[in-house]
Amino acid sequence: MKNDKAPFSRRDFVKAAALSGAGMMIVPRHVIGGPGYTAPSDQVNLGVIGAGGKGKQNAQEFLKLENVNISAVADPAYYWNLADFYYRSEAGRGPVVDMIETQQAAKGNTKRVAQYNDFRKMMQNASELDGIVISTPDHTHAYIALMALKMGKHVFCEKPLTHNIWEAREVAKVTKETGLMTQMGNMGHSTDGIRETVEYLRAGVIGEVKECHAWVPAGRWIPSLRGLPEGKSTLPVGFDWDQWIGPREMVPFHENYVPVTWRDFWDYGCGALGDFGCHDLDAVTWAFNLKSPDTVQVFPAGYSDSKIAPYGEIGYFNFSAKGDQKAMKINWYSGGLKPDLHPALPAGYAYPARASMFVGSKGIIINDGSQRKPQVFPESLRNSIKPPKQTIARSAGHFQDWVNAIRNKEQSSSNFDYGSRLTEITLLGVLSLRLGGKLIEWDYDNMKAKGIPESDQYIKEQVRTGWEM
Repeated sequence: MKNDKAPFSRRDFVKAAALSGAGMMIVPRHVIGGPGYTAPSDQVNLGVIGAGGKGKQNAQEFLKLENVNISAVADPAYYWNLADFYYRSEAGRGPVVDMIETQQAAKGNTKRVAQYNDFRKMMQNASELDGIVISTPDHTHAYIALMALKMGKHVFCEKPLTHNIWEAREVAKVTKETGLMTQMGNMGHSTDGIRETVEYLRAGVIGEVKECHAWVPAGRWIPSLRGLPEGKSTLPVGFDWDQWIGPREMVPFHENYVPVTWRDFWDYGCGALGDFGCHDLDAVTWAFNLKSPDTVQVFPAGYSDSKIAPYGEIGYFNFSAKGDQKAMKINWYSGGLKPDLHPALPAGYAYPARASMFVGSKGIIINDGSQRKPQVFPESLRNSIKPPKQTIARSAGHFQDWVNAIRNKEQSSSNFDYGSRLTEITLLGVLSLRLGGKLIEWDYDNMKAKGIPESDQYIKEQVRTGWEM
């Protein structure tokens, strides 16, 4: 279905104009109650856009919370069998709506959940929604987030926050203009472990830190890829391919693109770095107030080209001291690549499959990829230190924090101001990969890779007519 409406201009937002789509005018609730208005009952009413594996997981998490209701779901696919992927479940609009209705009925809410294959139609009927949960592929994050923000909706969006750097800046700008409550879906940000790690690093437990290593086992979903899929596949029943493609150039449907393998293709996903960077570069970015690297260079490991991501990656981000940003070198690895074993580690030590390592003048800290608890080495240092004082408030849970932010009008800690910064750092690595591993000297103020004019097409990507942002 062709989109004949772009997201609202800021003038439309200021005037509190509503999305005009099917010949009707919608007045958002915040027009009556002010920005961030929620119902007097304090119930938070959500609409979910994206009902794949991650969308289903996110919906399940919100359903666990008190006084949270999901009343609408939009996804271009009615059904996906995800048994062969790590979700090990059924997803799509139909199964997710069934799950929501069953769980809400158990709590006394028997109202039917509205279903849409086109999220724009859902937004036309969104006057009663307080917030929007975005769990779509990366290439549609920014479009949906901007639409929701300009309609006065609080937004929870999966990581990476956007698909390109211009979008990250734009989402951050509009978020600031609206004052709405936001949260990026990097769930590890809300663990006690990452907060302890940041406190350890800032307190100097391992001395001065100038180097960080981060690695993930993730590789390309389809290792045999050598370019875009040839030919086309039969379109699944009830799947709106045009809606799924969204702002990208139309191509024939092929089963290799969906439901999870879209991450292998640069037009829709951002490879392993885009998938995990906002998780595994989080602690170093948070602890040392990183914002703008001087140089970034990420090399592909295995075949890649202008259309598909590599199997693995090894890369380098260099930050100089600027204002409250500390000098830092980050080494990134994916696809099974890892750093050399550090001499502070005990004999026989084996790195976790996924972790971050901070190298200080006195020792090192390793935090794993799940709970992220700080593990100090050498053991002699660990036995002699006293844990630093708590300086970062502990989280009530990543999903609860966003709901609390909506109720209290106080931003959660992985809000879009922070999330866009972390996303931009991640996407600079993706930019180098898309340029075949070129060294990027980053001009932050002008949003330019110095001397590489061909990078502009990836910093701000072209979109299909009707999908302008």
